[in-house]
Amino acid sequence: MPSTQRFFAHLAVAGVALSITACSVVGPQQPDWEADKEYRVTILHTNDHHGRFWQNRNGEYGMAARKTLIDNIREEVSLNEGNSLLLSGGDINTGVPESDLQDAEPDFRGMKMLNYDAMALGNHEFDNPLSVLKQQQEWAGFPFLSANILDEKTGKPLFDAYQIFQVDDLKVAVVGFTTDDTVKLGNPEYLDGIKIESPIEVAKDLIPTLRKKADLVVAVTHMGHYKNGDHGGNAPGDVALARAVPGIDVVVGGHSQNPLFEPDEQNGTLILQAHEWGKYVGRLDFVYKNGDIVDYEYRLIPVNLKKKIKDADGNSVRVFLENEIAQDPAMLEMLTPFQEKGQAELNVEIGFSEVDFVGDRSVVRNEETNLGNLISIAMKEKVNADIGIMNSGGIRDNLEKGTVTYKSVLKVQPFGNMVSYVDFTADELTEYLSAAAAKQAGTGAFAQFDGVSLTLEDDQATDIMINGEALNASQTYRIAMNNYTASGGDGYPKIVNHPNYVNSGYVDADVLVEYIQSHSPLKAADFAPDGAVMR
Repeated sequence: MPSTQRFFAHLAVAGVALSITACSVVGPQQPDWEADKEYRVTILHTNDHHGRFWQNRNGEYGMAARKTLIDNIREEVSLNEGNSLLLSGGDINTGVPESDLQDAEPDFRGMKMLNYDAMALGNHEFDNPLSVLKQQQEWAGFPFLSANILDEKTGKPLFDAYQIFQVDDLKVAVVGFTTDDTVKLGNPEYLDGIKIESPIEVAKDLIPTLRKKADLVVAVTHMGHYKNGDHGGNAPGDVALARAVPGIDVVVGGHSQNPLFEPDEQNGTLILQAHEWGKYVGRLDFVYKNGDIVDYEYRLIPVNLKKKIKDADGNSVRVFLENEIAQDPAMLEMLTPFQEKGQAELNVEIGFSEVDFVGDRSVVRNEETNLGNLISIAMKEKVNADIGIMNSGGIRDNLEKGTVTYKSVLKVQPFGNMVSYVDFTADELTEYLSAAAAKQAGTGAFAQFDGVSLTLEDDQATDIMINGEALNASQTYRIAMNNYTASGGDGYPKIVNHPNYVNSGYVDADVLVEYIQSHSPLKAADFAPDGAVMR
């Protein structure tokens, strides 16, 4: 097949886009495509955007450069009489303070300017109340899809389960699936009245129906790609879906945030994923003939990504991996006021750190870190608790040595959770600590502690010491955590109905800001890991 620099036009360019709601489509008994004719289709995709509407400080990614890239591909495609779809694997929300403070309005408005056709609902779409999510869809102007997230009262999908697009003579069904881990990853307070079913079980019933309605079935998923289906402590992902449910032509995935530089072909399904943050735009070009995909090419296109090299003088410099992509002026004009507003609110100095605090997900989800200790201590002191516990999934970035700003704290804790607490008896505390300490390493549930030492044996906490003193069976103890875990998030015991439970109303990031302001400069020895919790 020729190079990927060839055909295909976006539906809006070609003027043949037709989006039909799932409830109104009845497929023809006979296909519309012509025998022996080659139909060329391109799928462009991104996933796990997480608020990165603006380029980073090194001039990498950003929606303005993404628009230029996608517009150029569409123009090239149009000249070669092709058609395309632009899809997202979800998780637009949460990750960059400038976006978080504005409910991701710049991101969804940017996606509208990019003419996305559809996206999967990700678990982070439920970091906000449902009213915010519905407002985001209005800003976006394209369908949010998930067949397995249901309205508990009606039993029907909360948003559309799928859409069918007319692409030349082809009907393309795009169906959404969301990880069932959303039950524990989404904020429980915002999941009230929502039922989340197994995407694989829903797909077993739905995909055969879609095969009767459409020529091609594309799943946009937020389930994760796990090599050979080994998903560990996570819910089953795209590989498991493809193996369990035949009839899906392409999976456009997200959630695990790993780049697939080649499609993972499973059970006749091509699985795609484009890393994260808009660093890449995925491009799948395929030829459809006589009812089948007969050929394809695929690549991830870097969006102004750079690498470090040594220049002639031996200095380290950053250079583009590929040719620089200019930023689209119209997109920049739309996004700039959002960026300026965010910067004005965020670049306020609040303190100084003498050490790097570790929040990298590959570390903080596997071991005790000084940042986990810092956050746990800040929560504990704010509500005069004996113990502080922080789920590692709520820690989203490092806190770097040097000047600390409000922005850097919000990058660490972007979710806007509230610090809460509960007064437990010794028996209740033992049970809770057993559950928290047993959370699996490598997952967001992995617990960071302060004020307690213990040994975990067969999922039971033993040798418990509270601030250096043995657990007293006749005493009550106050434990601080965020309202997300208190509500049962990340699979923690749900304690919001406990008679001694209190939501303090203090936002977690503001509590950390206040602590840093009053304890600056932050010294390494005060927060160093000590291995007090033995798992």
